[in-house]
Amino acid sequence: MVKNMSVKRDDMSVSYRDRAAYTLTEAARYLRLPTATLRSWVLGREYPTTEGGAQFPPLIRPASLQPSLLSFSNLVEAHVLRSLRTEHGVSVKDLRTALSFAQQTLGIDRLLLRQELRTEAGKVFLDRYGELIDLSASGQLAMRRFLEEHLKRVDWDETSFPVRLYPFVSGFASNEDRPIAIDPQIAFGRPVLVRRGVSTATIAERIDAGESVEDVAADYDLGQAEIEQAALYERAAA
Repeated sequence: MVKNMSVKRDDMSVSYRDRAAYTLTEAARYLRLPTATLRSWVLGREYPTTEGGAQFPPLIRPASLQPSLLSFSNLVEAHVLRSLRTEHGVSVKDLRTALSFAQQTLGIDRLLLRQELRTEAGKVFLDRYGELIDLSASGQLAMRRFLEEHLKRVDWDETSFPVRLYPFVSGFASNEDRPIAIDPQIAFGRPVLVRRGVSTATIAERIDAGESVEDVAADYDLGQAEIEQAALYERAAA
């Protein structure tokens, strides 16, 4: 039985966004992150000191620790962290300090989940983040651009919580081009082609089995470009 950090899994009061659903390996594949990187964000990591060893606390609070499982909300947090951490190579320690500042000064818990990142609260957070790492003005502009590109790939509901994530297929695709979605209420939260709700894994399996792109597209009433993007996403995440 999966242990949840706050409530039992069968408690219906748990939001569908916060239920344990993804292993670290799965989540890393879907987000196109190294598993080791995601593990350090979720579980923390040890580092050497003159007195032996110490450990950085995690940046993301997982839905379940034993076993280590992530929720859809955790996926979104990691997606946003990807823009702040991997694109700029900034230390986990500085990022944690900035997140603590956001919570204590701005009064927003789990800012990485919130639509407020696109408003003044996000600007204040990024300004503080830039100060911590002594980032140049041009560097701060680049950081804001990367963050905005990631935030455009998240849909929020009326309560300002995320309900759908559009992962990058390869590199930084146009944000108008969002053929694939991860929605916790569709296909058990696995990646699907948006127009038909067909899982990308199913499409890739059929292509790998020797079926043509044209035939698979016709079966699902999808465009050939959509089929190719689904296969590309699965292969890139493999």
